[in-house]
Amino acid sequence: MKKKFKQHVRLARYVIYKETLLDFREHTWTFIGSFVGIALIGWLSSLYFSETDNLFLIGSFGATSVLLFGQLNSPLAQPRNLLGGHLISGIVGVMMVQLLPHDLWLSSALSVSLSIVLMQVTKTLHPPGGATALIANIGSEKIRSLGYWYVLNPVLTGVLVLLIVALIINNITPNRQYPYNAEWYKIWKRRYR
Repeated sequence: MKKKFKQHVRLARYVIYKETLLDFREHTWTFIGSFVGIALIGWLSSLYFSETDNLFLIGSFGATSVLLFGQLNSPLAQPRNLLGGHLISGIVGVMMVQLLPHDLWLSSALSVSLSIVLMQVTKTLHPPGGATALIANIGSEKIRSLGYWYVLNPVLTGVLVLLIVALIINNITPNRQYPYNAEWYKIWKRRYR
């Protein structure tokens, strides 16, 4: 009994120690990736809109950056989930706000719930997608007036910018690999590294 307790204590110490280690190189690349991605979207937006109309910078891109640059090996951060989750959620969000324009509470709840189910069915679950659906409903009048253009611009445009930045930044060092475990990445790595 005492020996088993000591083993559990040792294991707990190891897990706690391992989880609290700081890897400054990883944190630096996480910062660079998220900074470049969000800054690039903001800069592109500033070319076309005033600061008060910054349509490209939607809140779900912040959460997407956490996954793409902080948890890049997560299944939820992979390109299929990134693209599919945001696009499905954007379409559902716009559809609900157009079907129920006067019932914000109902259109918002339906948008998020249907988006989650459709992402599950299509195997494209990406948690920030729920926020993308919600933003289509609760966003400013300019966002709601975009209709289905919201899905193309800012959603698809922003997602593509973040994906390109993630593919570049997350593959600069040998310690980071994005997308994780993809067959084409293995082939590319053999040829060019």
